[in-house]
Amino acid sequence: MKSILVIEDNLEVRENIAEILELANYRVLTAANGKQGVEQAKRTIPDLIICDVMMPELDGYGVLHLLAKSDDTASIPFIFLTAKTEKSDIRKGMNLGADDYLTKPFDDVELLDAVEIRLRKHELIRANAGADLNYINSLVMEARGAEGLEKLISDHRKVSRFKKKQLLYSEGNKANSLFFIVSGKVKTFKTNEEGRELITGLYKDEDFLGYMNLLEDSDHTESAMALEDSEIHVIPKDEFFAVLFSNKSIAEKFIKLLSNNLIEKEERLLKLAYNSVRKRVAESLLMLYNNFHKEGNKTDFTMAVYRDDLAAIVGASKETVIRTLSDFKDEGLVNIAGSKISIADLPKLQKMKN
Repeated sequence: MKSILVIEDNLEVRENIAEILELANYRVLTAANGKQGVEQAKRTIPDLIICDVMMPELDGYGVLHLLAKSDDTASIPFIFLTAKTEKSDIRKGMNLGADDYLTKPFDDVELLDAVEIRLRKHELIRANAGADLNYINSLVMEARGAEGLEKLISDHRKVSRFKKKQLLYSEGNKANSLFFIVSGKVKTFKTNEEGRELITGLYKDEDFLGYMNLLEDSDHTESAMALEDSEIHVIPKDEFFAVLFSNKSIAEKFIKLLSNNLIEKEERLLKLAYNSVRKRVAESLLMLYNNFHKEGNKTDFTMAVYRDDLAAIVGASKETVIRTLSDFKDEGLVNIAGSKISIADLPKLQKMKN
């Protein structure tokens, strides 16, 4: 039986929620204020928490912040319950790591739907936690070694040089080329109507990019920009397809690569939607580590990353990311010197709970 902790200072509302949940066969725990709620959550580790925002002793934001700092409680799905409907209040809660928002008044169907969806999504995330995100790169390297494709990226081909922050291609433009990074680093990103970026991928030397839209014969669905001065082979679409159609092995590898890329992007969107900010910051640092750490390099891995770029990977405000990094530093997970971040405790960062 799943256990749910209800943190609500209004006795009538608290009892009403508890009655609905108990009728749906959930074991219900209750707390009358934020301070009691934190103590109860740490003591019982419930499967889900429903918490009011405006409470004495400690408000809902404070409850979520304190629970997010503990490995035992950070992964518990968290639903805010509030009379506030302003977008700024909702954004603040979601940036702190809330999984959902219920606005008073609500009915029993809304409550049970929210609870069931969050519990189900949490189980799905846990089931996919062991997915190997490096599998895609291994496929690319396998394809690179195939006869014919190697010819496309041979040393005889002219190398194009891209300056830091120079665009390789833009979202919405027709996909006409395959890109192979000889040296440097590149990010892909999407931009919303307000101009805010969400980084969708990070690439280094010996990585391909731009193949998804080529294979789909579509416009670019994201933009690509050099993170540093980079050297890149720009392979025309016709040459790429000439090799693709003449070599069944290469065609199969890129089709498989496309399929796995879509799966990886779907999983990342799922994590952006349902993981806490702490978990997303940890995963983003690990993403940078996995993409840019060179095998065999025994020195501590240090990355120079702008906070705006890290926020675009995490999918949260820059202020929230900075605050989370400060918490990580206090906990001994990372070291920070200006724009440079070094991972101090890789195993603990990898094992961070949601």
